[in-house]
Parts: sequence; structure tokens; C-alpha cells
Amino acid sequence: MTLIVAIDGPSGVGKTTTSKLVARELGLPHIDTGAMYRAIGLAAIRRGIDLKEGEKLESLASGTHIEFVPGETPRVLLEGEDVTHLIRTPEISMAASDVSAVPGVRRVLVRLQQELGRRNGGVLEGRDIGTKVFPETRHKFFLTARPEVRAQRRYRELLAKGEAADFETVLADCVQRDEQDSTRADSPLTWDETYTVVDTSDLTIGEVVDEIVQSVRAFLDSLPPHR
Repeated sequence: MTLIVAIDGPSGVGKTTTSKLVARELGLPHIDTGAMYRAIGLAAIRRGIDLKEGEKLESLASGTHIEFVPGETPRVLLEGEDVTHLIRTPEISMAASDVSAVPGVRRVLVRLQQELGRRNGGVLEGRDIGTKVFPETRHKFFLTARPEVRAQRRYRELLAKGEAADFETVLADCVQRDEQDSTRADSPLTWDETYTVVDTSDLTIGEVVDEIVQSVRAFLDSLPPHR
């Protein structure tokens, strides 16, 4: 049985860190689908492609090679270049939101995500993993947190990297991206009754990871033994 764990939610809820730790606990690959959209956003900006030009963005996504290199600190390669840190800026976050709203781009990257997941299973994080990429999985978690909490986390992260940041600007960007992601026509950010919703506002990363891992293991333990 291929085990797929879907972890969805808006930016700033701790999806990436949580997903990496859940993957480690369960012995599964970690597949950061958001990094794929960020990489396409970076590639589009570098090539001067308008982020509203759907056909050009779909063509770009079809012809772009993205790799994940596992390790203690997983790396993202764009055409062989390590862009792990370059794709984590506020500019690229907004670009990722723009390109992810293009149906053609989503079709290309969803196929890649499904191929990666079906190969060896995995913990996939994003905004539509449980609704569009692997709707059949039983293990769906939607992480959420109050906007001001998410903005504060992002603000501290930027300062820790030595980047100039203004909390009010970070909060405004957070709210704007939520609006874009939840109202886009194709695969909007949402969840349904098949998800377990986890509010991370007042939880540690460890507590969030424990809740997810315990839920998955409880299900696996309930299965009849293979004969």
C-alpha cells in the first residue's frame, strides 16, 4: 500500500517544517509541492514572462525541470541550479500564488506530484493536495492559524535571515495571498469534511507533528495484518 499524507493550508502555518518532520517520523519522502510553484514563479520572473499570461506560463512549466534532493536540509533544483533559498522571498511567494492560479500550470505540476507520490508514497504539502492531487488518501490534514500569528512567524523568519522586513507589510501580504489562493477559479485553497483541521496558533511544531503522526499510525495499526 502506497502511503500518502496530505498537509494543506495557507502560508505561515508551519506546513513545510511540519511536513518534513512527519515524513521523517513515518519514513516517507517529503514532497514540497509549493516549492514547485515557487520555482516556476522564479523562472517566469527571470525570463520576463508576465505572471498573467497563462499560455506562456503553461509552456514554461512543461519545459522546466525541477528536482528535489533529499537530505537533512532538502534542496530544490531548478534546471540543475540550487534555488532552495531564492524561492523563499516575499516576491516569489506572491509569484507562486499568481502562477498557481493558471489551470495549465496546475495540470502540469499536479501530474508531476502524482508521479512522485505514487512512486514511493510521501508526505505532500500544498493547498490542494487532499482535494485535487490525492483526493483518495485517508490522511488529510488542513493546518490553519490566525493571520496575525502567521504574519509574526514570517516576520521573524525574514529577520532571522537578515532581510529587511516590516510587520504590517508582511501581514498585508499574508492577507492578500489568502484572498488570491482562496478565490482562484481552479483548485482554490479549501478543505472539506474528509480533513482533520489543526489550528496551529497556540501549538508547538512538535505538538502538531505528534497529532498527525499519531493519527496516521492509529489507522495503520487498525489494518488487518498481511498474510
